[in-house]
Amino acid sequence: MFEGRLRLFLVWLCATLFMAPVSLAVAQEKDGVGDLKLPGISSYATPKSETPLALGGGGAITLSAQLTDKGTDITRGLVWRVFKPEAVNGKLPMVASAHGGSAVFQLEPGSYLVHASYGRAGATKRITVGKDAKRESLVLDAGGLKLDAVLSGGVRIPPKKLRFSIYEGTAEANGDRALIIPDVEPNSVVRLNAGIYHVVSTYGAVNAVIRSDIRVEAGKLTEATVEHHAAEITMKLVREAGGEAIADTSWSLLNESGDPIKETVGAFASMVLAEGDYTIIAKNRDRIYQKDFTVVAGQNQEIEVLATEAAAMDPEEGAD
Repeated sequence: MFEGRLRLFLVWLCATLFMAPVSLAVAQEKDGVGDLKLPGISSYATPKSETPLALGGGGAITLSAQLTDKGTDITRGLVWRVFKPEAVNGKLPMVASAHGGSAVFQLEPGSYLVHASYGRAGATKRITVGKDAKRESLVLDAGGLKLDAVLSGGVRIPPKKLRFSIYEGTAEANGDRALIIPDVEPNSVVRLNAGIYHVVSTYGAVNAVIRSDIRVEAGKLTEATVEHHAAEITMKLVREAGGEAIADTSWSLLNESGDPIKETVGAFASMVLAEGDYTIIAKNRDRIYQKDFTVVAGQNQEIEVLATEAAAMDPEEGAD
């Protein structure tokens, strides 16, 4: 009899254990968790193109650009920007952009303004996009400009001391010109629309400046070299010829007309000056010394100003 009761107890225990998960599942369904349905992996797919779905029904338009009307397509260096033609808050909304050579855009049917820039050269064109694929090309009418400068006799100028600025060729009513590109390094190629440009070449940081008008032709690289009539000058204040430079000296440089053009402080005063006549004034410990000198194009020189009683000036000289 004992064995029979034991067998009945085991059967009841097993039935209770198997019933527990069912009860738990029913409780979860009542909490709402059992209603959650996750989609299978087959419900998602990677888009076949990077085109936004909103534009999927639009037409594909291929844009290309050439330097001249008979030139080949530019393959790199282009920046494309596509705008809607209606301004919003005074600005045209940009809807797409691309870099490189020819570009393909998927756009909704309608009218757009396309701008292609190639360096500082650029062109804008109005296009119409339909449902069918089409091509459009822009002629930039542009070329390249490469600048350099030398001294008299063809002597090369250190590139670090040479810079160019490119301005519009036509001056405004007040004589000013619109600056296009500042601080252009020598022998670098600048892409510009065809036309005449005003180029300013600066050697050093004082007055060695050459101005010239240069024409850029479409589809060609224009190389222009200007000639500077200047030299590098180093000045020092010494107690005797060939002596050591005296520190803590203040320098003032005057041109031939007596106008100050440069001031500096130090044992040495080094600068690039255009050819011509100058006066240098050195001041040290309330003593003032002066010397006249001439700059010859292409002839670098060191100028010594003697700190002697004979060369000293009266600080009150010229005072009212």
